[in-house]
Amino acid sequence: MKTTFIFLTVLAVIVVSLAQESMYTTKFDNINVQEILHNDRLLNNYVKCLLDQGRCTADAIELKKSLPDALETECSKCSPKQKEFAEEAMKFLSHNKKDIWEKLLAKYDPEKKYRSKFEDRAKEADIKI
Repeated sequence: MKTTFIFLTVLAVIVVSLAQESMYTTKFDNINVQEILHNDRLLNNYVKCLLDQGRCTADAIELKKSLPDALETECSKCSPKQKEFAEEAMKFLSHNKKDIWEKLLAKYDPEKKYRSKFEDRAKEADIKI
């Protein structure tokens, strides 16, 4: 009985650890996305990082590292806040910064496989792909 309890406890710890590892870090979930999107200097720094044209802040490095996987897995490892941030950013860029949006699409979806995959969801969210 004691061995079973220890085994189940260890198993529970492993499952919780694996579940946490399968999510992207949430340490940047409190950033002000609107401030970044509406400040050309901040936005351009992020874009340069994402396009391999400039230095990256810690949060931009994390975004750049997670972005390809998030596209591939439909953001399955994203926190609710990260999903909200992604939708806000995509909507803003596709409506207000089309040149940046096109460059990001060209880099992260050159074969247009994600655009076609997310077309219906993008229309619902008013994101121009």
